[in-house]
Order: sequence, then C-alpha cells, then structure tokens
Amino acid sequence: MTYEEALEYIHGTYKFGVKLGLENIKRLLELMGNPQKDLKIIHVAGTNGKGSTCAFINQVLIEAGYKVGLYTSPYLEFFNERMKINNIPISNDELARITKFVKDKVELMIAQGFNHPTEFEIVTAIAFEYFKRMNVDFVVLEVGLGGRFDATNVVETPELCIITSIGYDHMDILGQTIEQIAYEKAGIIKEGSTVILGLQRYKEPTAVISNVCKQKNAKLIEVKSDYKIISNTLDGVVFDCITPRGIYKNLEIKLLGEHQVENALNCVYAFEYLSERFNIGIDALVVGLLNTKWNGRFEIISKAPLVILDGAHNVDGMKALVENCKQYLKGKKISIVVGVLKDKEYQSMLSLIKEITSDVIFTLVPYQKRAFSTTEAKEVAMNYQFKFIEDFREAINISLEKAKEDSAILICGSLYLVGPARTYLKSIF
Repeated sequence: MTYEEALEYIHGTYKFGVKLGLENIKRLLELMGNPQKDLKIIHVAGTNGKGSTCAFINQVLIEAGYKVGLYTSPYLEFFNERMKINNIPISNDELARITKFVKDKVELMIAQGFNHPTEFEIVTAIAFEYFKRMNVDFVVLEVGLGGRFDATNVVETPELCIITSIGYDHMDILGQTIEQIAYEKAGIIKEGSTVILGLQRYKEPTAVISNVCKQKNAKLIEVKSDYKIISNTLDGVVFDCITPRGIYKNLEIKLLGEHQVENALNCVYAFEYLSERFNIGIDALVVGLLNTKWNGRFEIISKAPLVILDGAHNVDGMKALVENCKQYLKGKKISIVVGVLKDKEYQSMLSLIKEITSDVIFTLVPYQKRAFSTTEAKEVAMNYQFKFIEDFREAINISLEKAKEDSAILICGSLYLVGPARTYLKSIF
C-alpha cells in the first residue's frame, strides 16, 4: 500500500459516518492484539482547550526526556499531523504500512459479521498501533467527540484523565443541556482512576463530574483559579499561580489569551500528579510551557501586515477570541475573514464577531460536507450585513490588499478553514 492509497482508504471510510459506541473499535483492536493495553495513556476530554492542554502536557513530557506520542484531531494542514512522536508527524511510509495492517484486520472483522468501522475508529486504531510499534513512554490522547462512546474510550486504565472546560457544542449528539454534555465527557473516567477537572465556564459540570468520580471511586483533583497574569502581550503571557501543592512564579507561555493560561494550569496540575510517579523535574514544566506551540489558535502568521489565525468553532471559543482581540488588538483596524460550519451555533458566533468590527467577509469552509452551500452562505452574509466571497483565498487577498500599518486581519470560525488558510498564507509570506 502506498501513502496515497492509505489516505484514500482512510478517507473512503468517511461514508460510514459517525457511530458512537465501542463494540466495533474493541473488536478491531482485539484482532490487532490490543496495542492500547501496552501504552501509558493520558486521556483528555472537554469542549474547549483539549488540544492546547494536550500540547502543553506533551511538551513538558518531551522536555523531561520522554518519548511521547500525541494523538489529536482534526489536522490543520496534512493528515499525518494527527499522530506525532516528540512533535514529529508519522512518516508517509509508516502510515502506509500500518494502514495496510489495520485494513486487513477490518476485512477480517467484516467477514465475522461486524459493522465496518468508521473513519475515526480506523485512524484511532492506526495511532495505537503506531505508538506501540515505536515503543513510546507516554501517549497524550485527545478525545474525538464526547467521551463515553468515543473510540478513544477503549482505554481501560489511563495513567491520568483530564477534563477541560465544558460548553455547548455537538448538542445534536451529546445532548441539549450542559449536564448531559458533561455526563458524556465524564465517560472517560474509569474505576479507581485520577481525574483533573479544569476550570469551568458553567457551574453544572463540576457536580456531574464529581458524582461520576464518586461512583467510580476515582480521585478528583479540581483546578483552582488562583492565578495572576503578570504581563500579557503579543509576545506571550507571564503568570504566577498557586496550587494546593505549590507556588509558581513567572511561568511563561507563547499561546495567547487568558483561556490559554487556564489550559496551562491543567498542565501544571498534571505535572504535579505525574512528577510523583515519574522522573519529571520543575525545569521540564517551565521549559515545556514556554516551548509549547499549537498552531491555529490565535496564531500570528505575519507581523507586517498583522495576520492572525484562530480556530474558534463554537460560542465559548468565539467569546475567548473576542476577549483576545480586545486585549491584543487595541487601536488596530480589524478586518475578519470568517467561515463556519452550518451545524454550529453560527448565529451566536457571528453576532459576537460584530462586537469586534463591521469589516467582515463571510466565506465558505473548503472541502467540508458540513459547509453551507453558496446560496445559503450568501443569505447568511446578507442577514449579518457581511460581504460574501465564496473562495477563502480571494477573501484573504482582498483583506491583504487593503491592509495598512494599523490593520489586523483575523481569519477564524473553523479549524477546517484555518488549516487551508494557513497553508495558503505560508505560500504568500
């Protein structure tokens, strides 16, 4: 199997849709020899901040000298980004080899009368096999959707569970209330496990998570909001924090925004727990936080003109983006290129954008079945008095052409827009 054939096979399984449940993935992994059982896994669920929290923990473990597998979704620019070891994406050859191995097992399970696995189940199985073959010390594993019935939840004995900020997203699948959504996220909590619960925007998730922890005899560690931001500029954020177990001064992160400080706190608490069990010194925490990169999250892709990418794709994410703009872009003339998926709460998201600027181009999210049609998008743009340009590249070009010294161009609304935009902007700058 070639790399191209591997991608064709993986993406060809998109037609099997999203099927939540663990029966299929369990059978597939059994046929593969259960590679996930040989891995030390840090399992991360939540609505917002999952990816950034994973990135922080991944980098701290790397700085401590470990070989670390990182599994995230979606990818920004190319598929291999979804599974990395020490920040290096899986090679094309390795992906092709393991995909062929997994495909053979899929054919066997279908012959046994099982349903065809979904795309996410197949990709998750490939990642587990890759990390096992490469003999990693840890895997930082991001949940795809929800938690309880997500394919990553085949993990039976996680080293640590982390649940980040819970908000409203994927309500058609996870439930209409914050309690229902929190219950789905709490599905990653296993009997006797340790759970770190990040700072919450809403009060209900804490009670739900606490209740599940009691039922599962799991230890709950709640992140406290005892932090103080010392400086907060486009060059980075410096903060102090106090935990029940330590005082930390002048920690610095390059990921921008107060919400990223809160994601970094998840990592501080994870460090405290893991450092008792493994050889992880304070230097690894300090340097790891400083060196963490997570593309597409208020990422400055150019300084002259100032161009920023942000994958905010739900209401809480958009609120954080608006706060960031108020913090970092004071005195700037902001123009926005935005594309959203139609199954999101796009009305609330687009209303929030109007708080920042009236100079907005609405564009289509490329290559997505969940995107608006051209006719639908034109209507949305008209309702909000936005300009509509179908092709995101043209929209970006127009924004760049009129940019002046005091301009800031923001491209946002979906990671599925930000990824292709990032590739396009890199070709320009």
